[in-house]
Amino acid sequence: MSRIDYINDPDAPAANSVVPSVVAVVQDDAGRVLLIHKTDNGLWALPGGGHDIGEFVADTVVREVREETGVDVEVVTVTGLYTDPGHLMAYDDGEVRQQFSICFRARLIGGDLRTSEESKEVRWMDPADLDGLDIHPSMRLRIQHALDPDRSQPYIG
Repeated sequence: MSRIDYINDPDAPAANSVVPSVVAVVQDDAGRVLLIHKTDNGLWALPGGGHDIGEFVADTVVREVREETGVDVEVVTVTGLYTDPGHLMAYDDGEVRQQFSICFRARLIGGDLRTSEESKEVRWMDPADLDGLDIHPSMRLRIQHALDPDRSQPYIG
């Protein structure tokens, strides 16, 4: 399934759904951030995905990171809540989703990097090298907030 992201675009289609989702900021011992090269929109992103009925949100984080990257994590903290009604994602099946994403910091506990149907590439990236990657502005904001050593409270917006 393909996806087009819109931010504050007056020509964007109207939202017809809201799906709670999660992303995880995972760093290795060298401080590199775990990123995936997504198959749906071709952008680099944090691993994550939709929250399923019957699931605790921390379990969603663990499941999505494992599914998309092959690594196992445990949730450490919430770094932000992102609900910008101007950020819409249009899918080829007609769904137009308003952003509702919870960003977590998670700790690596095991596993081996691998790709999935949702990730054509999985990499550990030095934060200093992220400027050279095609990352959606909303994803950059999540990474920036999660890595900011001066931020003591989660972002809410």
